[in-house]
Amino acid sequence: MYAILDIETTGGKFNEEGITEIAIYKFDGHTTVDQFITLVNPEKAIQEFVVKLTGINNKMLRNAPKFYEVAKRIIEITSDCILVAHNTTFDYRILSTEFDRLGYDFNRNTLCTVELSQKLILDQPSYSLGKLTKSLGIPITDRHRASGDALATVQLFKLLLEKDTNKSIIQSSIKYFDRRHQKQKLRNLIEEIPTVQGVFYVHDKEGRVIFIGKGKNIKSEVNNLFLKVTKRAVKIQERAQSISFDKTGNELFTRLKYAIELEVLTPKFNFKKTPKFITQDFNNEDFIIIEKGREVEENAVILIENNEVFGFGYTSLSNQENRLDILKKVLTPIENKIQAKNIIKNYINKNKVQKIIRL
Repeated sequence: MYAILDIETTGGKFNEEGITEIAIYKFDGHTTVDQFITLVNPEKAIQEFVVKLTGINNKMLRNAPKFYEVAKRIIEITSDCILVAHNTTFDYRILSTEFDRLGYDFNRNTLCTVELSQKLILDQPSYSLGKLTKSLGIPITDRHRASGDALATVQLFKLLLEKDTNKSIIQSSIKYFDRRHQKQKLRNLIEEIPTVQGVFYVHDKEGRVIFIGKGKNIKSEVNNLFLKVTKRAVKIQERAQSISFDKTGNELFTRLKYAIELEVLTPKFNFKKTPKFITQDFNNEDFIIIEKGREVEENAVILIENNEVFGFGYTSLSNQENRLDILKKVLTPIENKIQAKNIIKNYINKNKVQKIIRL
């Protein structure tokens, strides 16, 4: 679980700043499950340049709650969560400083979307939130206000999770937190999985992915795995500490994602198969495949360029599909292009897709 936040402050000397606004979105890796947004009375003057930047002035904050009045809610919504922010060092320092003033030791693990973006979205001219989200076609409303910036960070983090084919984000977060639940029973793991189409990952106590599965109903697939009595299944059940999952929205993406991540993660308990590839060209050199996304307002997109698979991903805005430069940044590049080409070619030969756009 993640607590994605943004904080606006008064400005001023290092470690003497006060919070003027805070927005926290509790995010389970798929959807926002809780949120907390409030102005905060910092009990000190706001620097003039900050007023011009954010539009927040002292008059607006006169009747706002003071930090000690919202501290309990912040502790509750961030409990058992990893804090995520764009430049987490700043936001975490500000929060910790405020709690220090109250005599409370506020400790959370953190992830920074600036650092993650630098690893997963290469060669960007700027990794500032405004410029990065613009280049990715992610809209920001109320720029330099806590809620607007935090919501944009949610969308950016969702994209980064999709691009993280090594599952390093998920695996590290499970390692941090799931050691507390080593006695968790298998039936509780099953209850946490939704009845959706997708790919699921069984993790051991260190967060490592030890098995990958897929299906139209991943809850049913997990249940079947935990009912099996084969030696392999029993070993998986004994070592299973937690399960994460990715919704895919359609069968093509399920097959593609499953094959890619089997190769990247090489889980200990998946059968090792050597697939036979028959290289066949597509009927067109350059085109886009559009399939059903994970949500109603979303499309699943695959880009074919020069008869090769460039990448795949999800879009929610028309400009992300209509502008090739933006689309390429949003999509996750595919390393094993021959494997992907075979999966896609076999699928579209036997199934109808929602739409094909020739470029």
